[in-house]
Amino acid sequence: MQDVAGAWLMTSLAPRPIMVALMQTATTMPIFLLSLPAGAMADVADRRRLLIFFQLWMTVGAAVIGLLTVGGLTTPLVLLLLTFALQIGGALSVPAWQAIVPELVSRADLHGAVALGAMGFNISRAVGPALGGLVAAALGPGAVFLLNAASFLGVVVVVYRWRRPVPENALPTERFLSAIRTGMRYVIYAPALHALFVRALLFAFCASALWGLLPLLARKELGLSSFGYGILLGCLGTGAVVAALILPRVRQRFSAEHLVTLAQLLFAAVLVGLALLQQVVLVGIAMGVGGVAWLTLFSTLTGGVQMAVPSWVRGRVMAGYGIVFFGGLAGGSALWGAIASFVDIPVTLLIASIAMGASLLFVSRYRIPAAEDLDLTPSTRWPETERIMEQYQDQGPVLVTVEYRVDPRSARGFARAMQGMRRIRLRDGAIEWGLFRDTKDPDRHTEFFIVESWLDHLRQHERFTVSDRETAKFVQSFHVGEKPPVVSHMLYAYGSEPES
Repeated sequence: MQDVAGAWLMTSLAPRPIMVALMQTATTMPIFLLSLPAGAMADVADRRRLLIFFQLWMTVGAAVIGLLTVGGLTTPLVLLLLTFALQIGGALSVPAWQAIVPELVSRADLHGAVALGAMGFNISRAVGPALGGLVAAALGPGAVFLLNAASFLGVVVVVYRWRRPVPENALPTERFLSAIRTGMRYVIYAPALHALFVRALLFAFCASALWGLLPLLARKELGLSSFGYGILLGCLGTGAVVAALILPRVRQRFSAEHLVTLAQLLFAAVLVGLALLQQVVLVGIAMGVGGVAWLTLFSTLTGGVQMAVPSWVRGRVMAGYGIVFFGGLAGGSALWGAIASFVDIPVTLLIASIAMGASLLFVSRYRIPAAEDLDLTPSTRWPETERIMEQYQDQGPVLVTVEYRVDPRSARGFARAMQGMRRIRLRDGAIEWGLFRDTKDPDRHTEFFIVESWLDHLRQHERFTVSDRETAKFVQSFHVGEKPPVVSHMLYAYGSEPES
C-alpha cells in the first residue's frame, strides 16, 4: 500500500519518468548503502531487539509522511527524502529478518520457509496494492501512509512476544568494524556465494525496469487510475503466491541452476509482453507470469545463500546479498528511468528484456552450487580455548604455522589441496596466508597464516565446520610423517610490550 501510494503521489507531484523511477531508487538505495553495517549488527547484537527498534523507526517515518501529505505539505523532494528515511529502517532490519529464518526451521525446511515467507509477502502484495489504490483514490495517499505507520506496531507486538534462544559463546562479542571486515572477507573467499551474487545482480538490474516504469506504464500507456495500478501489482503478487505453492514439487524435478535460468527467460518474456500488449487484461496476465518468475528466482537464490553460510556470519552475508540485489534494483531503476526520458516506455522495456536475455550468456560460467551438500555444523571446539583466552585476550597479530611432511611426488597434488585450506583460513578471519617448501628438505612444507589478534584466532576454531574438517582431512592425507603436522602459534614480539 505504501509503495502504491508513494509512486502514485509522485505521478501527481512530478509526472516525469526520472522522478517516478527515483521513487524505486529511494526505496532500494538504503539497502544498498546500509546493508553491510546492518549485517554486522545482526550478527553481533541481539536480533530481536534490533527488529523491535527499527519497526518503531518505521512507525515514526511513515507517520511523518502521512501527516505532511494530509496537510498538503509534501513536495517531490520531501517525498523522496522521507521515503529514503523510512526505508533506512527497513534496510537496517532486513539482514536480521533473513538471519532468523534458519533459527526457526530445520535446514531441510529452509527452502520451504523462504518460499513461505515470500508467499506471505506476496499475498500482501496481491491484496495491498489494490487496497492501497482504492484507499488512495477514496481518502488520498496520506491515509495510506498513516495506515502503514499503524501496521508496524503490530509487528512490534509479534517480535516482542518471541523468546529467541541466545546461542552460547565463550568468546567476547566481535567489535563492529572488525565484524564488517570479517564479513567482507568471508564473501570474497567463499566461492559458493559468487555465482549466487552474480546471478542476483544481473537479474535485479534488468528486472528493475518493470518496478521503475510500471506506474507510468499504467497511467500513460494504459490510462489506469491508482486503483488499476494497484490491481496490476496485485496480479504480480498473485503469480508469486501461485509459484510458492508449486515450487516444492518443481524443485524435486529441476536443479537450482535450471530454475534460475528458466525464471530469467520467463521474466524477459514478461518485459516483452508489457512493452507490446495494450489490453489491460493481457497485461495483468503478463504481470501474473512475472510474479511466478520473480518468486521462483528470488526464493531460489535467497535460500541458496542462507544454506551456503554458517550462523555466525549469516547476517553479514545476507547483507552483502542485499547490497547486490537491491543495489541492482536501485541502479537499474535510475538507468531505465533515464533511458525512458529519451525513448518511450515500451522501447525501454524491450531494451531491458534484451539485456536480461544477453546476461544469461555471461553467467553461463557461474554455476549455482548444490549447497545441500555442505555441512555447516560447527566442528568440535578446541579444549584450550578458555584457558588461553584469559592469558592473551586481544594481543596480536598472531602468526600460525603448520608443518607437513609430504612426499615430493605428491607435492603438486598437496599444493592444489591446500587451496581449499587457504580459502577456509582467509574466509574465517586470516589476513594473510602462504605455503612454502624447504629447499634443503623437499619433504618439509610449511603453511602459515596471520590473524589480527589471538581472540580472532580462537574465533577461527569456533567457525571451523564439519565440511571444513573434511577438507582438512583430505589435506592431511598427504602428510607422511610419523607424527601429526606440527602447529606453532607466535605472537607479534612488539604487540604487547613497548620496544626497549
